[in-house]
Amino acid sequence: MHILVVEDEPKVASFLLKGLRESQYHASLAVDVFAAKQALQADDYNVIIIDVLLPDGNGMDLCRYIRKQDLFTPILMLTALNSIDNKVTGLQAGADDYLVKPFHFNELLARIEALLRRTARMQTQPQPGVLTFADLKLNTGSKVAERAGTEIILTAKEYALLELFMQHPNKTLSRDYIAERVWGIDFDTKTNFIDVYVNYLRKKIEKGFEGKLIHTNIGMGYILKERAC
Repeated sequence: MHILVVEDEPKVASFLLKGLRESQYHASLAVDVFAAKQALQADDYNVIIIDVLLPDGNGMDLCRYIRKQDLFTPILMLTALNSIDNKVTGLQAGADDYLVKPFHFNELLARIEALLRRTARMQTQPQPGVLTFADLKLNTGSKVAERAGTEIILTAKEYALLELFMQHPNKTLSRDYIAERVWGIDFDTKTNFIDVYVNYLRKKIEKGFEGKLIHTNIGMGYILKERAC
């Protein structure tokens, strides 16, 4: 497995490369945004680890750039910023996971393994088709969502969340299950990013349309259903 580390702090970079290589990963280093873009053009990677603060730009902007290139390689953001807003911004930029410094290397390895498991699971998914629920349609090939014939523009994570709901209609999905399936991480009960994303999705598929579709089962999670529980 080839991992790209985008980190400019020499001690942190050395720590990451040494640990990854000792864990039998092939790890490469880019010290800034420019070097990272060159590395991505020259090779393929299984996971990309990006520090938020880089000398020639912002790691979140690099994450957005990667997603605009239609690269779906799992991205793990590293940052010293531990606020909910910063985590949500990182996830909105296209990151798959967010790890706050300082961290134990074993936690980093666990996050990488979870991202790789999720990627392997996605590669074994059935061929694309159309999922339908009530007047909602989701084309898993073109990644286009429609409700009552009107196209709904979704971010990558909103799409993944809607696809999960539509794969499990009329079933309550816990926050733990959503976090593991959509982000490939364990749900941190101290954060509310799952609720934030569900609310983003609700607004897009319900505002201006007749009838709520995503409902809250208090203390249990969320359910895609035509009527409230």
